[in-house]
Amino acid sequence: MPVVRKLEGDLWEVRCRLPDSIARIVFTLYGGTIVLLHGFIKKSQKTSTRDLNLARSRFKTLREAR
Repeated sequence: MPVVRKLEGDLWEVRCRLPDSIARIVFTLYGGTIVLLHGFIKKSQKTSTRDLNLARSRFKTLREAR
């Protein structure tokens, strides 16, 4: 069953267990819509800085498009 947790500010993460790994999707809510910012297969407990920075960058681009 998927699990959702808040990462920071308006960024959230949903975790889904796959047969041999765990998939992660970072998302935000934008005007009542869920916007998926970045998805990846996780290999460690901690979300990598690279993956989190990519999601932050996409979130910033989304906010600036308003």
